Amino acid sequence: MAKKLWGSRFSKKTSELTDKFTSSISFDQRLAKYDILGSIAHARMLGRQGIIPKSDAASIIKGLNAIMHELKAGKFKFDLAAEDIHSNIQDVLFKKIGKPAFRLHTARSRNDQIALDVKMYLKGEIDILTELTAELQKAILKLAKKNFKVIIPGYTHLQVAQCVLLAHHLLAYMEGLERDKGRLLDAKARMDSLPLGACAFSGTGLPINRSDVARDLGFKEVTANSIDSVSDRDFIIETLAALSILSVHLSRMAEDLILWSTKEFSFIDIDFSFCTGSSIMPHKKNPDILELIRGSVGKIQGDLSSVLILMKGLPSSYNRDLQLDKPPLFDAVDTVRDILEIFIALFENIVIEKEAVAGRLADESLFSVDIVEYLIKKGVSYREAHDIVGKMVRDCLDKGKKISGLSAAGLKKYSPKLGIDVKKILNAWASVGLKQSFGGTSPRLVARQIAKWSRIL
Repeated sequence: MAKKLWGSRFSKKTSELTDKFTSSISFDQRLAKYDILGSIAHARMLGRQGIIPKSDAASIIKGLNAIMHELKAGKFKFDLAAEDIHSNIQDVLFKKIGKPAFRLHTARSRNDQIALDVKMYLKGEIDILTELTAELQKAILKLAKKNFKVIIPGYTHLQVAQCVLLAHHLLAYMEGLERDKGRLLDAKARMDSLPLGACAFSGTGLPINRSDVARDLGFKEVTANSIDSVSDRDFIIETLAALSILSVHLSRMAEDLILWSTKEFSFIDIDFSFCTGSSIMPHKKNPDILELIRGSVGKIQGDLSSVLILMKGLPSSYNRDLQLDKPPLFDAVDTVRDILEIFIALFENIVIEKEAVAGRLADESLFSVDIVEYLIKKGVSYREAHDIVGKMVRDCLDKGKKISGLSAAGLKKYSPKLGIDVKKILNAWASVGLKQSFGGTSPRLVARQIAKWSRIL
């Protein structure tokens, strides 16, 4: 075990069981970059303020830069016997520069240090996640543009409902993803305050300059209350909440694609590179990647619950329980990043089965609402129009007959307002040219939405 930062008061060593149980280096090592950057800014401030000799500050900064170089080159060896990443870096720094390393922890505690590290980590990750979300939106938009005129059966309750432009359905994904980006960026804005300087929980009497450190590290402001600074994990919870909502959207998208790829739907073909086969059934092409995405979302919901439950019983100020906030956070961030990267590539390779989709539009029940609206335009009240079409569905579609097969006289039997031109409504492909609406979404409206997203992205 590397030398502890706190052991001088203790008359005996901690047991190996304690060391093993309390160590966090196995997961907080990913914060090494941010720990070094924060330490460099802190050492620079200590030197500027005359709190430590400028020569020692320069030596510390030089040593930390050397460690950063090793880290970037993949040559830094993490000490899994260390208590945490802070202790690990401090120990390596001492081996490089000697006693000046002992001054680095002046006016700082691991309590405010870890809050800083995680905030810096999350600010960077949120930038990556929002960019990946935007890239997914671009891939979806490209698919919508490419298949602008494709009409699909729409569903509510997983029952055939009305026709809708495929592009309109795809653009629904865009709206949710845009809100997801907004939530992540909102979380980033609220975490943009420097906690360093709060020390263990009550600040320091040394003449530190927190504003200088904040500027050096790219923080908008400094935190206002030292107790809150070391115990606040709202920024983690808020990020996990945003990721949980984003993951729900991704899971629902995965479910749509799984359904659409079945023989029963046959709307899309998913590229073989995102499918697997069966060990017993040679014909199978299974959307396992999408199924695993759908399943992985449960972990992300659990990550949020884990941190919420962790926090709910803690008294104010720092408690060691907070060490356990990082594994669920890292898991959620990693999982969402992986899913977004997969979805981007998957959407870029989806093929729309246009002929199969067109064949599904022969179901005339898809156009019942259009006939209702046809009657409304002829002056019939909504309630009467609904009843008229309901009777037509009962007499024709429920018995396997076609409404389009009715004669002019047959149509008049249901309403004198029904003309032979109503049959045009029952031809989905012709309806596009007639500016016919599909559940209230005309091609013109969808085109405007596509243009809007093209400008935004």
